Amino acid sequence: MASRTVEFYSEGTRLAGDLFTPDDLRPGEQRAGILLCHGYTGVRNLYLPDTARALNQAGYVVLTFDYKGWGDSEGSKSRLSPYGRVLDSQAALTFLGIQDCVDADRLGIYGTSYGGATVVWTAAVDPRVRVVVSVVGVGNGRRWMRSVRRPDEYADLLKRAEADRIRRVTTGHSEFTDRNAVLLPDRQSAELAAAARKGNPGAVGEIPLEYIDDTLGFHPEWVVDKIAPRPVLFITCDDDRLVPPEESEALYAKAGEPKRLITLKGWGHYEVYTGEAFRQVITPTLAWYQEHLPAV
Repeated sequence: MASRTVEFYSEGTRLAGDLFTPDDLRPGEQRAGILLCHGYTGVRNLYLPDTARALNQAGYVVLTFDYKGWGDSEGSKSRLSPYGRVLDSQAALTFLGIQDCVDADRLGIYGTSYGGATVVWTAAVDPRVRVVVSVVGVGNGRRWMRSVRRPDEYADLLKRAEADRIRRVTTGHSEFTDRNAVLLPDRQSAELAAAARKGNPGAVGEIPLEYIDDTLGFHPEWVVDKIAPRPVLFITCDDDRLVPPEESEALYAKAGEPKRLITLKGWGHYEVYTGEAFRQVITPTLAWYQEHLPAV
């Protein structure tokens, strides 16, 4: 597949991305475009290139990008800024739609993990999104953070959030902490995530504590019903110990038709990015796009 590095702007901040085009794209031809959104502390070159390759082979033009402050993009480093990510995604949709090889009336969006939350909100507020795929996504940030912690761990987390909230107001800065203190890893995820992130310069080890408040207040299930009548596919795993399947189930329950929920059997959160689990994700993803947003 052919790819080139691109840049565009969101709220005046330069964002970096990669545009992938199919090998059989003819001069002057326009295809459907798919925007890919990465997760909580991910970057565009972690996991997403494999998805882009599969979509390219199916005939789609694909754009990946780094949110403000991540990877090669400018901006305050390592912030979550969930609503800012929605604005970044909308800017990316605009950039994708103005490419000569893309039909601006045929744009889809795909997000994984926390990106699965971002794409739901983006699609709900932006009618340019024609089709949505959300993989192992978060539906309610507060419920998610509570569900993966023991009661005393959650109480401690809320205390740290309160202290940092005051710190941000009185000093203008959030305290940085180990990524795993906020994104609490289970044994399954810790090993797989560490292996995938090893050697990737964009894979940060510390994040600001403001992540806690950002996560606790962002609930895509509040707006998921606004996507209909545009189609939305949710994919989750029954052994996901980082983002439990109940998150996708809640999104699905509140979404309008047409919609579909697929629960993969025997796989965990980070397993969906490689091997057989990835095949089980990408096969229905391609089928969903091909049914509702043909590439040509």
